[in-house]
Amino acid sequence: MLFMTTRRALPLLLTFSLAACGGAEKGGPPRQGPVEVGVVTLTAQPVTTTTELTGRITATAVADVRPQVDGIIKARLFTEGTTVRAGQPLYQIDPRLYRATRDQTAAQLASAQASAATAQAKVARYNRLQTADAVARQDVDDAVAADREAKASIAQYRASLRTANVNLGFTRVYAPISGRIGRSAFTVGALVSAAQTSALATISQLDPIYVDIQQSSTALLDLRESLASGDVLPASTTVRLVLENGRVYPQAGTIQFGEVSVDTTTGTVTLRARFPNPQGILLPGMFVRLTVPQTIVRNGILAPQQGITRDAKGNATALVVGADNKVALRQVTTGQAVGAQWLITAGLRTGDRLIVQGTDKAQPGATVKAVTVAAGTTAAGTTNPGITN
Repeated sequence: MLFMTTRRALPLLLTFSLAACGGAEKGGPPRQGPVEVGVVTLTAQPVTTTTELTGRITATAVADVRPQVDGIIKARLFTEGTTVRAGQPLYQIDPRLYRATRDQTAAQLASAQASAATAQAKVARYNRLQTADAVARQDVDDAVAADREAKASIAQYRASLRTANVNLGFTRVYAPISGRIGRSAFTVGALVSAAQTSALATISQLDPIYVDIQQSSTALLDLRESLASGDVLPASTTVRLVLENGRVYPQAGTIQFGEVSVDTTTGTVTLRARFPNPQGILLPGMFVRLTVPQTIVRNGILAPQQGITRDAKGNATALVVGADNKVALRQVTTGQAVGAQWLITAGLRTGDRLIVQGTDKAQPGATVKAVTVAAGTTAAGTTNPGITN
């Protein structure tokens, strides 16, 4: 009986053994290999640092159109809001009174010239008679004085005639500069005066145009110290402008100069930039933001922003893959953001392999498989084929 039971049990034991072996092959845990991470090899390169400043737009030149004589405006000779050129007539003031004054002065000049001719002839005649003792010496002296007085009157009336012509010319008001003219503050029929404080209109030159920028004196001192130490090189003076609606102005400008004094109320120094404005987009008084190059770091290290994290204390950290393919945690110091990268001032160096993808799988001290991430695939939201995130 025992022999029969054993014979029946052997096939069952064999079956269970085979099933167990097959289960181990199919359902057992797979062999674990190193985690794949995406890395970027850091290199030193010249990096231009920039700063964002605010500014106000001002016209290149501003001129108030003012009357230089008194009178009634007879005509306005321009369209408000248009571009005018220097010397273009803008207003016509009633010229009749000034024309009459000019004509009167011209007549007085003619009379003085006639009197001068008579006096000159009398002097010539008296000189001939004096040689024959036919005229008294006193009469000769009186004739000479009258001749000189007549000539002085001619000079006086000529000057008065020039003044009258100038005043008559002032009855037509011309544009002192070229630019865009604003609204007219006086209408036809208004009485204007040379002594008035209100301008008839204002002309502004808008192409090119200026942007006055405010920079703190502290930042300016830091920049000068960095330049003096030789750690950085001076950057280009080209600046970019962002409009009030957030759009980038298509044309670049240049820094023209900086003030030689600090504003005592704000502690800032005014810089002036010049921008081309052919379309007239930039208008005086607009508030804008500018990206101004400050310096060029000779050997700057740029690290993708997703490769830099913050610990609980807010310190910047980075994971790098060493030569033995082990992960190391680095404490780093970041400067300003340059596009989608951080400028690293301490903690990373040329040749470091910075982990930018798969950072959640990499642990300090663990062995990983580093896969180089192609340029342009390190931006947020992108993944690298074969990298486990």
